[in-house]
Amino acid sequence: MECSEKPVFHNYTVRELAQIRITPPDEAVRKLVKKHWDTLAKPLDGMGSFETITAQIGAILGTEVIDIRKKGVLLFCADNGIVEEGVTQSGQEVTLAVAKSMARKGSSVCRMAQSIGAETIPVDIGINSEESIPGVWNCKVCSGTRNFLKEPAMTEEETVRAIATGTRLVRECKEKGYGILATGEMGIGNTTTSSAVTAALLQCGAEEVTGRGAGLTDQGLARKQQVVRTALETYDLWHADAFTVLQTVGGLDIAGLTGMCIGGALWHVPIVLDGVISMAAALVAERLFPGVREYLIPSHLGKEPAAVKLADALQLSPVIHAGMALGEGTGAVMMFTLLDMAMSIYGQSATFSEIKVEQYRR
Repeated sequence: MECSEKPVFHNYTVRELAQIRITPPDEAVRKLVKKHWDTLAKPLDGMGSFETITAQIGAILGTEVIDIRKKGVLLFCADNGIVEEGVTQSGQEVTLAVAKSMARKGSSVCRMAQSIGAETIPVDIGINSEESIPGVWNCKVCSGTRNFLKEPAMTEEETVRAIATGTRLVRECKEKGYGILATGEMGIGNTTTSSAVTAALLQCGAEEVTGRGAGLTDQGLARKQQVVRTALETYDLWHADAFTVLQTVGGLDIAGLTGMCIGGALWHVPIVLDGVISMAAALVAERLFPGVREYLIPSHLGKEPAAVKLADALQLSPVIHAGMALGEGTGAVMMFTLLDMAMSIYGQSATFSEIKVEQYRR
């Protein structure tokens, strides 16, 4: 499938992009959802974080009658030129292979999503191949990024186009009736790009946020950290703005996810984050447009070292602590399941008045 025309940011300059403002979720609805939780026959705050999260979802949607039955996972697939520097165990051909598997609904996230009735939507935003893949949305900005040790990963125009793609897809999904969306990605080398983005935005050292990704050896990890450190120093990214950081050392998948987070805020669609790749994108989005984080739902705390720092920076508290590192959106899909369980209580559980028991008071 081809992406539709007329992206939200079509012909925008970076300066014009920065003029967009995010309106906050509906606080009155948030209070109504919390009030409804208190009427249910259970201890106050008995569902813990899920009462807060569902109240946030209600505030985002603008209604206490929450309907998130139609779920989608946007899977941004892209290649990264930094793979040339030996920072991964595998080559770029794996990105194309996994994208094809996603198109056949055969990858891990697709299997998990199918089990709960969620739809997976693979998106070619920058695979280094001219092959057209049936079942993958063709939204290609370019065929992968450049090696950021030699030159910035993307041009300004490519970065804006990738952001616009993510934002537009959220709008299109909302128009098709999706009530909630999850972030997903596939791109060999994207734990290197996300580490570089995170280190720059959080003004910390490469070693603090750069992990083994898909399983690097000690030697491979040292090389990966050196690459990130060199890029930070070469471009002086600790003092750069978020857009420049994304353009210089980010990836097309991260830029698309950044747009997806922004789109959630613009179109009032809750966005469930996955692991460090989407969390790095979320931090870029929040730095570009303060207030975006209010539209983001955390899922899990992965084992990459950047995970805790990103969650803290975004002031988000992931509820799943399982040391996962699979990516693709698998943690976010697990969160879908937990949200469905919470909603089964919110929407159908007996109230105190129905069982003729006095309601607990705050």
